[in-house]
Amino acid sequence: MKSSAPPADPDRARVRNAWVFLAPTLIALAIVAGWPLARTIWFSFTDARLDDLTRYGFVGLDNYLAYDDGEWYGVLAEADWWNAVSVTLWFTVVSVSLEVVFGLAVALALNVRFPLRGVVRAAILVPWAIPTVVSAKMWAWMLNDQFGVINYVLMGLGIIGTPIAWTASADTALWAVLTVDVWKSTPFMALLFLAALQMLPQDCYEAAKVDGIGPVRALWYITLPLLRPAIITAVIFRALDALRIFDLIYVLTSNARSTMSMSIYARQQLVDFQDVGYGSAASTLLFLIIAMITISVIALGRLDFDKGATR
Repeated sequence: MKSSAPPADPDRARVRNAWVFLAPTLIALAIVAGWPLARTIWFSFTDARLDDLTRYGFVGLDNYLAYDDGEWYGVLAEADWWNAVSVTLWFTVVSVSLEVVFGLAVALALNVRFPLRGVVRAAILVPWAIPTVVSAKMWAWMLNDQFGVINYVLMGLGIIGTPIAWTASADTALWAVLTVDVWKSTPFMALLFLAALQMLPQDCYEAAKVDGIGPVRALWYITLPLLRPAIITAVIFRALDALRIFDLIYVLTSNARSTMSMSIYARQQLVDFQDVGYGSAASTLLFLIIAMITISVIALGRLDFDKGATR
């Protein structure tokens, strides 16, 4: 006797199996990321204090912006918050730009065959492998105005006449943080670009060589366009890290206003001032800013993650 049931749709079965395999990951994300995010957003609408999180009241948008007795209050009315936004955005743009340039240069150099290339490739990963706190403490000693080797070398070369307090001066502290971040993160960018370079088709370069195109024009018209998806992906990853930077700045300069990032500002409100509602509002704004910038970069770069390439 023949069955009258219609045959199962293989596409629907494939989608159902995909959801079954994704379900544990989605549940874990909801627990470790979704719940803390939702709780932070909720606290941003309250007057909760760190010393007693069981007693708080709903204050609406007062932690974000409020007008009372002729004055504006809230995170969005704080000069320190906007200074933190400015410092974070400046740090992100400059550090990621430098890391893209240096990372691409290192990747192009490592893509050429030369003796001990494997050893050099492994050696450049050392800064990236060191934990951020460890590298920050190491650089803090090197930049110390009394014992640091940086001042010793620069004075020996006659570049500076007196020791400079690199991490204590408002004029040099942010540049010192920027230098350490570029030193640490450039190997990560170089690794991504090197992997992308090794996947490029060689037919284009052979055709360019036959047509008499030099290496500089080949780099500009062949390599960089083909690397665009990898560059955009690397920029997104590094921009996310730079926008929420905390440990490097906190170890090198603590709560100094000249280097205060949005994460440092939120931490100061939450821990030092114990104002959970105010700090949660700052954290929520930080999340929204990062989300908007990430979506903008993906849209402007026309990156299609479903196809794994630009449209």
